[in-house]
Amino acid sequence: MEGVSWPSQEELDRVRKVVAEMAGRNSKEVRVVVSPYRICPLGAHIDHQGGVVSAVTVNKGILLGFIPSGDSQVLLQSGQFKGEVRFRVDEIQHPRHSALKNDKIITNGSSKSKEECDWGRYARGALYALQSRENHLSQGIIGFINGSEGLDSSGLSSSAATGIAYLLALENANNLTVSPMENIEYDRLIENGYLGLRNGILDQSAILLSSYGCLTFMNCKTKEHKLVRPKLLKNQEADMLKSFKILLALSGLKHALTNNPGYNNRVAECEEAARVLLHASGNDKLEPLLSNVEPEAYEAHKGKLEATLARRAEHYFSENMRVIKGLEAWASGNLEDFGKLITSSGLSSIKNYECGAEPLIQLYEILVRAPGVYGARFSGAGFRGCCIAFVDASRAVEAASFVRDEYYKLQPALASQINPDNAVLICEAGHSARVL
Repeated sequence: MEGVSWPSQEELDRVRKVVAEMAGRNSKEVRVVVSPYRICPLGAHIDHQGGVVSAVTVNKGILLGFIPSGDSQVLLQSGQFKGEVRFRVDEIQHPRHSALKNDKIITNGSSKSKEECDWGRYARGALYALQSRENHLSQGIIGFINGSEGLDSSGLSSSAATGIAYLLALENANNLTVSPMENIEYDRLIENGYLGLRNGILDQSAILLSSYGCLTFMNCKTKEHKLVRPKLLKNQEADMLKSFKILLALSGLKHALTNNPGYNNRVAECEEAARVLLHASGNDKLEPLLSNVEPEAYEAHKGKLEATLARRAEHYFSENMRVIKGLEAWASGNLEDFGKLITSSGLSSIKNYECGAEPLIQLYEILVRAPGVYGARFSGAGFRGCCIAFVDASRAVEAASFVRDEYYKLQPALASQINPDNAVLICEAGHSARVL
């Protein structure tokens, strides 16, 4: 595959070796799901309102080595977390609040509660999603899951990558033919139905639909998507794709999104803003989503919104416009304009959507000042994790060093918790999720 630099053969061999030892089988029999992390250059925090979004996968992510178990048993181990997760694919799954009462982790032969080890919930969630659409699975898996080092709480959609990895493994083991669009819905069921997180479909769509060299565009209201390539001569396109790198700058904040009420609160505020605007424009019967508010109606009635709701709506409508302009910039190969839009998106996330803890805001401001950076913003909801930036490839090393040094000056305690080798990663664009 063009542009592939991950996973390396060494990484694949390691995962296969672990699974082979777990199952007592030959490593050549082990299949591997490659599920990349995604970044959202433009289209932040508007997917849940049916907005338009853009995304690119990177050459980091989740590897899930697995082998069909030969029966209904699922046995999982993790490279990041302790313990083993065991359950059966013929067990009926229920939403997390009840399912976790029965979720047991086996460590050294003893049962442990979910408070001690909760990482198996995405595997159960994948089974829940498949069962919700009347897929009857008979084959379990023996698997080992491992994420790129230091990025499990980075805001790069590691949760969606994990859910998709389990979906692809269970489907493959049971010979189920499932389209990417169906798996987008299945992963939404994991996040919304099983875990209770009110996010949209950006993460799943990016991971399942992306292609190297393309900007993935999706209308979250209509579910229509397209891959936007630079409209350049072939040699010019190749040069453009080689001319930039993607920086992932870690903050050291690792609060779980599902445990932070800020995300769901902001979703509710966007819906309330939509409700006010729809009422003012005589469209009360429409679902209270900002995508159901015509831009003209927003301009005519935005004065009726109280201050907080006005900021949420402003972010939504301005971010939609940035996505459209960003697609044009990408298609023309104009990384300077594309980067400026990313930085503006980051600023709106801070001022209008009001997300991002102080360390994330500081990291964003450092990236904007870094040498060779075209544009920067938060990754994810801004309550944890990292910032991303597009940077001139020839200055990527210099920029990474600058960001690492400047962030340490402002946040020495957080910065000291990060492996210096992983504090600022220099990445490339990637491909979609797949089974090897």
